[in-house]
Amino acid sequence: MPFDFPVLENPENTFEWMAFLASKYFGMFIEGTINTLYIAVVGTVLGFVLGFAIGIIQDLDMSADDLPIVKALIKTLKLVTSAYVELFRNTPMIVQAMIVYYGLRQADVAITPVAAGILVTLLNTGAYMAETVRGGIGSIDIGQREGALSMGMSPMKTMVYVVLPQAFANIIPEMANTFLTNLKMTSVLNVIAVQELFMAAKTVGGNYYKYFESYLVIAVIYFVLCFAFNRLFLIGERHLKDTDDYALAVEYLEND
Repeated sequence: MPFDFPVLENPENTFEWMAFLASKYFGMFIEGTINTLYIAVVGTVLGFVLGFAIGIIQDLDMSADDLPIVKALIKTLKLVTSAYVELFRNTPMIVQAMIVYYGLRQADVAITPVAAGILVTLLNTGAYMAETVRGGIGSIDIGQREGALSMGMSPMKTMVYVVLPQAFANIIPEMANTFLTNLKMTSVLNVIAVQELFMAAKTVGGNYYKYFESYLVIAVIYFVLCFAFNRLFLIGERHLKDTDDYALAVEYLEND
C-alpha cells in the first residue's frame, strides 16, 4: 500500500536521517510492525494455552487406586513434557527458528517464514509458561485442595474451580512479561527471512548505509509498543485484583 509522505531532502544529522528514512520507508516499517505484532500475539496466546496444559500435566498426582495403564500414561506424559520444557528452555530461540524452519522445509513440509516464526514463538512460550503455571499452581495453599476434596469435589473439578482461577491471577504479571519479551524476540526471526521490524531496519539501512539511524527508528517503535502494552497490562492487573468473583469450592457446591 503506497504512502505519500513529505520526505526531507538532503538530511545532514542523525535526527534528520531518522526522519528521512522513517518517512521514505514508512510502508516498510508499518509492514514490519504488523508482522511483529501478529507473530507475537498469535504465538504468545497459543503458547499460553500450551503452557497451561503442560503445567497441569506436570502437576498431576497418581493415587494408589489408579489403574496401571493410567499411571503409565501419566508418567509418560510427564516425561515427554519435561523433555520438551528442558529442550526449549536451554536452547536459543534463534537456533530453534533455524532448526524448525529449515528442518521442516528439508522434510518437504511447505511452511512460510511467518508460520515458522509463530510455531517457534508458540513452542518457546509454552516451555517457559509451563514452569510458570506449575509454580503458580504450587503457590496455592494445599489446604484449599484438601478442603475441596473433602467436600466431594473430584481432583479435576478442584483444579478447574479452585486452583486454576487463583493461580491464573498470580501468574498474570509473568504472562505480560512473556508477551513483551516475545514482542522483542521476534527480531531474531529475521534469520529465516521473516519481514518483521528488524528485517525492515536492516533492509532500509542497507539502502543508504545508514544502519545506525535505521535501527534507531525501530528502537523508537519497539519502545512505544512495549510501553503501551505494559501500561495496558498494569491496568488489567489492577482490575483483576479488585475483583472477587473467582469460583471457590463452596460457591461451586452451592450452585451444583
